[in-house]
Amino acid sequence: MRYIIREKFFRLGEDSSIMNEAGQPVFEVDGKVLSLHNRLIVRDMRGNEVVGVHRRLLAMRPTYEITRDGQELAEVRKHLISPFVDRYTVDIPGPDDLYITGSLLEHEYTFTRGGQAIATVSKRWFSLTDTYGVDIAPGQDDVLILASVLALDLAEDMEHEG
Repeated sequence: MRYIIREKFFRLGEDSSIMNEAGQPVFEVDGKVLSLHNRLIVRDMRGNEVVGVHRRLLAMRPTYEITRDGQELAEVRKHLISPFVDRYTVDIPGPDDLYITGSLLEHEYTFTRGGQAIATVSKRWFSLTDTYGVDIAPGQDDVLILASVLALDLAEDMEHEG
């Protein structure tokens, strides 16, 4: 399934819409502007919270926690040593971790599990700035991958602010 993430230009924070490939809104992302933890809440179109993302303050490297129904679903962590490309791990309880490799700045990266590509993120599919696509293979946890993409957006923003 392909999703489109378009940041809203005239709102404070990291508010954005996530649409399906037909351009229909599927999720709204509510960025908490004054939050110390860089908190995002993903809501379905009825306003129900689907997943939350926030930055861990006391961590050796950029770390973002993803929660669903009040429970930790995954942690997104940057690799300490990663020359030439950005590398992150989506640490999921159990053996099914995801690995992310590519360029966060250019919104061009790939998610892999067990050496197989399961999702790609690309800005090349769109001519609009601040718009990019997320193409997810069938049978994956789409919400987890979308939340991980949003966590990477937060990480990239933090690197440019710092």
